[in-house]
Amino acid sequence: MHVKLMGKVLGALTLVSFLSSCAVIAVGGVAAGATGTVAVMADRRSPAVQAIDKGIELQAENALAQRFGDNAHINVTSFNQKVLLTGEVKDDAIKVEAGDYFKDMKNAHSLFNELLVGPNSSYSSRANDSYLESKIKTQMIFTDKLPSNSMDIVAEGGNVYLMGMLTQSEAELAKKVASNTNGVKDVYAYFDIISDAEKARLEKQGKADDSQSNSPPKYQ
Repeated sequence: MHVKLMGKVLGALTLVSFLSSCAVIAVGGVAAGATGTVAVMADRRSPAVQAIDKGIELQAENALAQRFGDNAHINVTSFNQKVLLTGEVKDDAIKVEAGDYFKDMKNAHSLFNELLVGPNSSYSSRANDSYLESKIKTQMIFTDKLPSNSMDIVAEGGNVYLMGMLTQSEAELAKKVASNTNGVKDVYAYFDIISDAEKARLEKQGKADDSQSNSPPKYQ
């Protein structure tokens, strides 16, 4: 009897673990259609530009952290080679210097310096911002006609900054979803607005790139 009971307990725990994993996948941006086919909205940036953006973020955050230390808390977000700075700095001179860092970075095409002059945010404030970002991301994922994987969402002190490659209608919808999320103060959008024709071209190109990357290698 004891063995059977333990078997049932282990089985129940395994089922809970499996369902939890499914929930994480769903929140991560995967949705199942009526036919059971899984669809994932691809990033509209090319793989090369995605790599450039990631390189900008890593290089700049490390350099600025070393330069200013505890005198600043700077987040660097790059999307389609447009750079957004958020966080806090001790004074205006640091804000200007942080922005000037990108003048010599050839891969950074434009800069939005949203750094605030004041004390560094607390860890609890940053945790709240991270939760807010996740909440908005989830809302975006489950909103029809929004390419959630082609956007970056940054929350800082309750303010939300949106970046991405969207059509005008998608941009308006994204701003509406973010604004209606509980806990959001203001929403600032830095979108690259594209036409419906460009959207179709990018999504077609993205499917082609994905097909090539997932195809098995050919041997002569």
